[in-house]
Amino acid sequence: MSEKKRRARAAATGPASSSKKPRVSSAASYAESLRSKLRPDTSILTSLRALASAAASSSKSKAALKDPADQDPSADPASSYIVVADQDSTSVTSRINRLVLSAARSILSGRGFSFAVPSRAASNQVYLPDLDRIVLVRRESARPFANVATARKATVTARVLSLVHAVLRRGIHVTKRDLFYTDVKLFGDQSQSDAVLDDVSCMLGCTRSSLHVVASEKGVVVGRLIFFDDGDRIDCTRMGVGGKAIPPNIDRVSGIESDALFILLVEKDAAFMRLAEDRFYNRFPCIILTAKGQPDVATRLFLRRLKVELKLPVLALVDSDPYGLKILSVYMCGSKNMSYDSANLTTPDIKWLGVRPSDLDKYRVPEQCRLPMTDHDIKVGKELLEEDFVKQNEGWVKELETMLRTRQKAEIQALSSFGFQYLTEVYLPLKLQQQDWI
Repeated sequence: MSEKKRRARAAATGPASSSKKPRVSSAASYAESLRSKLRPDTSILTSLRALASAAASSSKSKAALKDPADQDPSADPASSYIVVADQDSTSVTSRINRLVLSAARSILSGRGFSFAVPSRAASNQVYLPDLDRIVLVRRESARPFANVATARKATVTARVLSLVHAVLRRGIHVTKRDLFYTDVKLFGDQSQSDAVLDDVSCMLGCTRSSLHVVASEKGVVVGRLIFFDDGDRIDCTRMGVGGKAIPPNIDRVSGIESDALFILLVEKDAAFMRLAEDRFYNRFPCIILTAKGQPDVATRLFLRRLKVELKLPVLALVDSDPYGLKILSVYMCGSKNMSYDSANLTTPDIKWLGVRPSDLDKYRVPEQCRLPMTDHDIKVGKELLEEDFVKQNEGWVKELETMLRTRQKAEIQALSSFGFQYLTEVYLPLKLQQQDWI
């Protein structure tokens, strides 16, 4: 090839080979340009104070956050729905005594014994738009000991009632794991003892925490919050990067105080750590909490308690995938597994701050930081679109449709491609400034 041809070819191919570089740099430069759009923090704080004030005024008139007995259809004895309530140890033990006494009389009369257990089948769990949460339809099934099909389940039920009674009499709390290990051979698997524990809660009409059986600590909280945990004063601004573990027994929490303007609910521990280490709550006064994935009962109870007592708006930061939205829906509308206690476990009116599917293009998240949705992801996304609580929110529907159309998902950490502190320094401040939430 002649020198002239080589030069001509180099001139033709040169721009093409270098044309790929501006794409990466353009995404980075655009991300950096968003920083210049940020107004002074004082301006953003003014907007946040207005949001907090509006949330406080709204909370006073919203029936969704009143006492469950005042706003639930099941407050009427003839209601079609089951709702449980917090009860003291004396009330719960009395109910157990009556239940066992009834079983004893049935045995002595020669009829054997059987438990009437509320059915928690999927078909009995429905979403009520007026309450904006999932509830359990009042429908019972018999669990007789004299039937081969239910004998073992009836035995496990009797054993759990006995163990709960003993715990309440001693005035102590135990974990679900403790309960399982009291009779491993009978229970076989902890999922079985856990399921019967929920059955017992329904039968007695009390919350699971009223049984003094709790899950192990999972959720954590940090930020502008002070409360007393069993008499010990806890200042959540002094809890370091790890935060303060949310007590499994929320009843021992008292004296809640805060000067926060909002509550930031975070899906994952990694994002929580970034926010805590950067002291995001000092720049924008807030309370940050996470259940490190799928929300546990204690975190859901704690979030609701903060919302009710402090009357603050709740903003959510989750992954841009179907599971992030499912986790958010559990906090807002409840889970089907614990639909009987949805009145105490749900926090309505949580605003979806991010990361939303539309954010991927809006913030020009690089292609290498986006993940292709699997067939299972797509299936879950389509199922979510069929849920009544999703259909109620047009914004959620649009975002889900965008996700399914692009077949892309991304984690919160995808924003780290612009810098490890981009989440706290640019993305969240800009979201708050623009009030960009659903």
